[in-house]
Amino acid sequence: MPQSPPQTADVTRSPSTGAVADRLKFNGDNTFQRELRRRVEAHFKRNGHGQRDSGQMYLKTAIILAVFAIAYVLLVFVATTWWQGLPLSIVLGVAMAQIGFNIQHDAGHQAYSERRRVNRWMAMTLDLVGGSSYIWQRKHAHLHHTYVNIDGHDGDIHLGALARFSPAQKRHWHHRWQHLYLWVLYGFTAVSWHLHDDFRDIATATIGKQRFPRPRGKDLAVFVLGKLVFFGLAFGLPLAFHPLGTVVLFYAVTAMVAGLLLALVFQLAHAVEEAAFPSPDESGRMDTPWAIHQLQTTVNFARDNRVITWLVGGLNFQVEHHLFPRICHVHYPAIARVVEATCREYGVPYHANRSFSAGIASHYRWLRRMGRPDAVPAPLKPAPQT
Repeated sequence: MPQSPPQTADVTRSPSTGAVADRLKFNGDNTFQRELRRRVEAHFKRNGHGQRDSGQMYLKTAIILAVFAIAYVLLVFVATTWWQGLPLSIVLGVAMAQIGFNIQHDAGHQAYSERRRVNRWMAMTLDLVGGSSYIWQRKHAHLHHTYVNIDGHDGDIHLGALARFSPAQKRHWHHRWQHLYLWVLYGFTAVSWHLHDDFRDIATATIGKQRFPRPRGKDLAVFVLGKLVFFGLAFGLPLAFHPLGTVVLFYAVTAMVAGLLLALVFQLAHAVEEAAFPSPDESGRMDTPWAIHQLQTTVNFARDNRVITWLVGGLNFQVEHHLFPRICHVHYPAIARVVEATCREYGVPYHANRSFSAGIASHYRWLRRMGRPDAVPAPLKPAPQT
């Protein structure tokens, strides 16, 4: 069983920019976490299943990549009318999001395979669809997973002046309407990644408010080659067969479908009423152990919906994912029963919205609340002593 992130986590600047580090320390009482890990390990021993290299996962990968390839070929080489191109663009956008949710996400967390090389190759499917596996690893796997919902440390809740997700963030006058306009902006998530965000992060060597080392050697080669392949597939090859306006239009449809799906799945896990947004004290110490922090800041949704579970790569089980990021997502529904029972026994929170629509409604209410001038953080109950 992989070890969880350390109770003291460092985010250190690149050597070229100094040796300043932002350090947060979590409460060191790990009794609950050790017992939870023991029970999950026992679950796998009883069932005789490995935590990675699942045949179900390899089959799922083949299906998703086949749908992506077929939709792309039909869109570029076969479609001749808008009513043929539009549904194909939507299918392609869904397939792009599924590559991110299922294949790249597991691989980036080393949850896809026991073999490092397999994980690396599968993680690079993100570069194929226009992202950067290098930047994702630092932004999501390092910063977000350690510092969930902590302003200034979790880059995934930082949209600058566009949105206010946390009570600790500055409120601007236009946030009064963020519960209305953000749904449109979510569609630009993938477009922003493709055309701006990754290049900005590399140029500034920052993710949100945190510094990170620029890619070098093989990492830089993957970044550059990935961008070249993506732009060749998105624009270069289609322009050989279709007018510029048509290519831009169907790229926009594809990217906005993918972006909306990617944004919503994240928001329903963390930017909802049930999630906490704690802050460290003046010494940089959090009140709770790391595992309980994950439970306070993370929310599941639609756990009984097998279709959604398949489509979003088990990310409707975000609680289990945050506690055990190196377990393949096909096992989340099974270990969720173990996690929930252990939480109930130890009196620690386990948050879940019953359906996708319930999660959407909770996110809407949270956005509206954070946009009000009198918004105050919800009281955070202290974690029980374990």
